[in-house]
Amino acid sequence: MSDSVCDNCGSKDAIMKVTQMLSDEMTLIHLCEKCAAEKGLGSVPDQVNFPLTDLLSKISEETVEEGGSSESECSFCGLTMRDFRDTGRLGCPHCYETFYTHLRKLLRRIHGAVQHVGKVYLPPDPTASQMEGRLEGLRRKLNRAVESEDFERAAELRDQIRSLEPA
Repeated sequence: MSDSVCDNCGSKDAIMKVTQMLSDEMTLIHLCEKCAAEKGLGSVPDQVNFPLTDLLSKISEETVEEGGSSESECSFCGLTMRDFRDTGRLGCPHCYETFYTHLRKLLRRIHGAVQHVGKVYLPPDPTASQMEGRLEGLRRKLNRAVESEDFERAAELRDQIRSLEPA
């Protein structure tokens, strides 16, 4: 990479390439160590300190102090609590059951709750059978709205059906 000169100062050998996207145009910039540092683009240290790993370590230590075992092992994949603490990753879906008490404490500490309360993921492009099922459900709701004389709701459902039906 020392073949190129810094595009910013023009005097030193470039040690870094930075790809920049502005208004759908890609620009490649070569920077020396000093100019990269000035732009906040210093090199990544070998040992990155991850707060999650630190938190896992503390929780694991607290669990051992409370009488829990840091050597409990998943019967399916063999992952231990110590391995989980060191990597921050579970080995398989069975680990969730094996380390349930530890994970519960961890989730409560990180998220403030142990139950997911976010939105349900909907795939971007439903299949034809899924779309037909959704249309059938909307038609049933439309019929019930008409029978109960809830015409505002019926109009909303009619519009939804029209937007979903193929042209």
